[in-house]
Amino acid sequence: MITLGINQSNTDPYFNLAAEEYFLKNFQEDFFVLWRSWPSVVVGKHQNALAEINHEFVRENQIPVARRLSGGGTVFHDPGNVNFTFIRNVEKISEINFKVFTIPVIEALKKLGIEAYTTGRNDLQIDGKKISGNAEHIHRNRVLHHGTLLFDSHLEALKGALKVDLSKFEDKAVQSNRSEVTNIANYLPNPISVEEFTGFLFNEICQNYPAFQVYKPTPEDIEAIEKLSIEKYQTWDWIFGYSPRYRFTNKLETESGELQISLLVEKGLITEALITGAIPAEISQKIAEMLLGCRHDLEVITNLLPLLNEEINENGISTEELMKGMF
Repeated sequence: MITLGINQSNTDPYFNLAAEEYFLKNFQEDFFVLWRSWPSVVVGKHQNALAEINHEFVRENQIPVARRLSGGGTVFHDPGNVNFTFIRNVEKISEINFKVFTIPVIEALKKLGIEAYTTGRNDLQIDGKKISGNAEHIHRNRVLHHGTLLFDSHLEALKGALKVDLSKFEDKAVQSNRSEVTNIANYLPNPISVEEFTGFLFNEICQNYPAFQVYKPTPEDIEAIEKLSIEKYQTWDWIFGYSPRYRFTNKLETESGELQISLLVEKGLITEALITGAIPAEISQKIAEMLLGCRHDLEVITNLLPLLNEEINENGISTEELMKGMF
């Protein structure tokens, strides 16, 4: 079987995630792909996106959120992080082993003087700190295995984007396992750039395949990937609406006293809203009725609540604070 290799230059996270699905479902050949994305947060397929991100940090820093095809936990991408993707045909799905895909990466790192190793099922570590998270998706007789490699990533941005308060969310979604992280570059005996690292890794992995060919996506490939990116990966319905059902609760201190906020959200839409505490019942009822059926989305709620600005503010409650309290 021929293995096709791509050292992807596109840094759009939505395009790159769409490309994985496209190559998985529209080709018979095996693939090995390296790619990087601009700063973004990528949640696992079965996760509650809002519960996995620091909403305020992500919004203030204009960091886009994406959802990938595979399960597992949330990861942070930026140009200092190198992603690798293996797509392979398999005879028996039951025989799939993460180590088949992570060992070649570990061996390549070893040639750079890096002693990396697997921990658990999904992670690679150096010196007790995580450098890589891995996940898989099965499509018929094909497996997509991908992972991150923190080479010279902005770790403060990573920590800021993924710092969350899980006490606000009650759901049955897959939760991320938070681990201490580090960059591969910190352990290199001889410093190299992320571009040099990517080139080295691509060449090393490709040598493992006797029938290997570099593949350049055709204009037709690019067009199909961009279409999938726009119609699926960039949509609110996929990124947030695909989240499992959850209940959001929060307490908010105002001039009038404490407010309790409770929202039931299904497919990203608020199906039940309850605001109690230091607020007149009739105002609470108006807010609840206004929220029903709308997206649990700050931009949407920002356009709604000001319609009740006067009534909310005259009760010693800031509309802006109330909106922030819903996230």
